[in-house]
Amino acid sequence: MANPPTNPLREGLTNRALPEPCTLVIFGATGDLTHRKLVPALYNLAADGMLPPALGVVGFARRDKSDESFRAELEAAARKFSRQPLNDGLWESFASSVSYHRSAFDDPDGYRSLAAVLDKLDASRGTRGNRLFYLAAAPDQFQVILENLGRSGLNKGSNGGWARVIVEKPFGVDLPSARQLNDLVEGAFPEADTYRIDHYLGKETAQNIMVLRFANALFEAMWNARYIDHVQITACEPLGVEGRAGYYDKSGALRDMVQNHLLQLLCLVAMEPPTGLDADAIRDEKVKVLRSLRPLAGDDVFRHVVRGQYGAGSINGKRVAAYRDEANVDPESGTETYVALEVNVDNWRWAGVPFFVRMGKRLPKSGTEIAIHFKSVPPVLFKATGEAVDDNVLVIRIQPDEGISLRMSAKMPGASLRIEPVKMDFHYGTSFGKATPEAYERLLLDAMSGDPTLFARRDEVEEAWRFVDAIRAAWATRSDDLAFYSAGSWGPTEAEDLAKRHGATWRRL
Repeated sequence: MANPPTNPLREGLTNRALPEPCTLVIFGATGDLTHRKLVPALYNLAADGMLPPALGVVGFARRDKSDESFRAELEAAARKFSRQPLNDGLWESFASSVSYHRSAFDDPDGYRSLAAVLDKLDASRGTRGNRLFYLAAAPDQFQVILENLGRSGLNKGSNGGWARVIVEKPFGVDLPSARQLNDLVEGAFPEADTYRIDHYLGKETAQNIMVLRFANALFEAMWNARYIDHVQITACEPLGVEGRAGYYDKSGALRDMVQNHLLQLLCLVAMEPPTGLDADAIRDEKVKVLRSLRPLAGDDVFRHVVRGQYGAGSINGKRVAAYRDEANVDPESGTETYVALEVNVDNWRWAGVPFFVRMGKRLPKSGTEIAIHFKSVPPVLFKATGEAVDDNVLVIRIQPDEGISLRMSAKMPGASLRIEPVKMDFHYGTSFGKATPEAYERLLLDAMSGDPTLFARRDEVEEAWRFVDAIRAAWATRSDDLAFYSAGSWGPTEAEDLAKRHGATWRRL
């Protein structure tokens, strides 16, 4: 498929080389992830002229479909979920690279026939034996897919090409299962060819945290315990379980969001400057942060962690049911839909600076942000005026309105001295004149290019599970700590008390 010429609104925004020709095989191609995220991401990459010069896309699933019916389904999904409107000519060109391969995941013949399909694509489309396998299936299917890829030899590139695998979250449910899955993946693909996806790391603002810190002397000089009072990392959403009760009631907020997404954001905020911009230099520093987290176990968990569950309430004026009344949820469920943690990074830079991390469902707004709260100025100069001086706060908005803002104090116009907080605000869309790419666009492009920087390494995953498992082990010893909050509120009052012990207050997004 030919890449269309690009017409960026601002020169110099795209300067990376195109990835090599390859074939992308999506296991679980009839599922929600493929329709909502992967195919729209591929189409947008095509629209931006970023796909490889030759690309094949093969959907692998059990349902009986033709290439034509599969393409029609994908077109309907792309029209609904793409960030850019579909251009009929461009879609037709992209869709010509898409085919469907019907097979059960546990059928060895399906993998042998897939190998023949891939060889034909190498000959007809010039994909050079390069294969990228995306596990968009349910986690309980990972083992059988990986084993069959290994047995069939598809885990090796053809004719000197490469083979890589992208593994979706959840990557295990605890440390033992994560280790088992890591061993399984390692049996088929070396670590260098394994891409564990965390879509939060593909978001533009998450990627910009390192640039903000290390390319601006102003911030890097103050990015330590001498100037920072505390850090807040928040992910909130007004949604409930939305048909995912079967998964969510076994998972909960801690495993679903904190273990992966929010701890990854914490690492980006807290890490030391890497020795370079290569993938392992950056991931080495993230692992050091995870190993520096003060362990939370036993009674410490109940002092530094609050877990909650939403009751009935109102969201945007609409009454919603309590979590325990949701379809397919155990009416006596103790699963947390909200969690707030006080996390300490025990190293030289961050000693004494609490990181407050929270995630909640059925909260009033949707958003994810990191707020760096700087220490107060000495209360001497403006004391006689009676004017309060607010602390400086640097807010990094991950979603939905990606950008960065800085709150500072300024004098209001007039004869008297009145101090008011003002905000310097940066928005990606308005500053750079183009829409922010979706996270999956960047991550698919990086995997095709062989750049694992934004993907989790094995030791990262295991260290995060080690920290989370100790908390869950303490929770298993009692249930009387589960707090309840009304849907539409900002969570249980116990979470407010967690911050107040340090003189802090949770931000309202």
